[in-house]
Amino acid sequence: MSSIGTVLATVLLLFELVMVARAVLDWIAVPASGGGWSSRARELTHRVTEPVIAPVRRVVRPVRIGSVSIDLAFTAVFIAVLILRSLALAL
Repeated sequence: MSSIGTVLATVLLLFELVMVARAVLDWIAVPASGGGWSSRARELTHRVTEPVIAPVRRVVRPVRIGSVSIDLAFTAVFIAVLILRSLALAL
């Protein structure tokens, strides 16, 4: 494995962890809608991930199932990060 592949895989892993944190914080932010640490952490994760997800969201619209909306752009970016990370590890 090359050093470029290792660095790229590490950056993608960090981004993947921030995306997981965003998903968890989005789920817990609904019941805990106060102004505590969770809202600051949620804002931080959105600030890091939204520049990547927003362009994908323009192409892949959320799917509505009844009153629930599933953000497929988040899922598409998450899967792309997983694939890119595995490719970077193969370098």
